[in-house]
Amino acid sequence: MSEPRVMAVDWSGAVRGAERRIWVAEAWAGELVALTGGLSREAAVAHVVAAGQVVAGFDFAFSLPAWFVRSLGCRDADGVWARIARDGEAWLAACQPPFWGRPGRRRPVRGPDEPELRRTEEPGGSHLDSASGRERAAPARPKSVFQIGGAGAVGTGSLRGMPFLPRLRAAGFALWPWDDARAPMALEIYPRALTGPVVKSSALAREAYLADDPRVPPALLKAAIGSEDAFDAAVSALEMAARLPELLTLRATSDPVVRLEGAIWPPP
Repeated sequence: MSEPRVMAVDWSGAVRGAERRIWVAEAWAGELVALTGGLSREAAVAHVVAAGQVVAGFDFAFSLPAWFVRSLGCRDADGVWARIARDGEAWLAACQPPFWGRPGRRRPVRGPDEPELRRTEEPGGSHLDSASGRERAAPARPKSVFQIGGAGAVGTGSLRGMPFLPRLRAAGFALWPWDDARAPMALEIYPRALTGPVVKSSALAREAYLADDPRVPPALLKAAIGSEDAFDAAVSALEMAARLPELLTLRATSDPVVRLEGAIWPPP
């Protein structure tokens, strides 16, 4: 069987203009081979599905903190995705606690039993070991899925991304950490953990990062450094491709909390 291709989707939850922010990068045999922009959320997912035997990383959270999942009466991630497909737009419009970040909606004060981060995102917390499904120290701190406005907010994109996960599963994709690795497969990625320390807002810094990278062909370099979004997609795909043997050993977790919350795949 030939090596599966790797795809990384830099996502957007924008109501208007998402096509300007969404980029899909593709790597094969350790090299960047395609970088596609101008796609809607629906078109980006369709693009990944049409690629066939791929390992695809999506830049949005695959679930929410376990305490909130339980408060919805959901017993598993499938229930969460169904509930978000039904109510997610209303949650975004109302921005009621635990959601925050819109004008006049400050971060709620919550007790220790209602954390704003998933367990594998907590500072000094843990993430899943690639091979064993056990937890290890988290390398970086992502934003809370409950933040749906303001700098760095990931909640809007996540709430508009999770309803696509059942579609991927229906198309035959394994979803990690709920399923063992196999192609086709989708998993949640955090580009900052994959790019490392780089000032992504600087075009000069993006160019310096990729200009001498032999994995980026000259025909794709201009697009890869043309925006933060394209850069994130390109670098994420390359780093995933470099770790493809590890990705293909990912195992489903049996941890009940992580099966509710999901987990980011970061580099080791």
